Amino acid sequence: MVSEVATSAMNDIMFFLLLFFLIASTLANPNIIKMSTPKSNNKIVTPKSIVVNIDATGKFSINHDPVNIDQLSSELQKRTNGNTDIPILVNADKTTAWENIVKVMNIGRQLNLKVLAATSPEK
Repeated sequence: MVSEVATSAMNDIMFFLLLFFLIASTLANPNIIKMSTPKSNNKIVTPKSIVVNIDATGKFSINHDPVNIDQLSSELQKRTNGNTDIPILVNADKTTAWENIVKVMNIGRQLNLKVLAATSPEK
């Protein structure tokens, strides 16, 4: 008499586990806006920062809240509460006009805030 272990259901279980983890990994960080960023070797990680997004059409948002460029200074001042240790992370599409990035940098300098640029790692 030969004993065998039935493993035919194991394939189905592994497929469903793989599918679950693939879906769960895409939902792990839903606040990310997909943008094509320039490449850099710099690996600066900021634990607490305010993210200013600039999309390819030149629209601004602070932590996913749309804001006009004229309101950007007052919004940043309100969100930092005068704390100059909170850096501003500029997340701009690589096709964004430099003029828009420089505007954010100038506003950050006026408010005495550090302004950092978000990049993708070089391959």
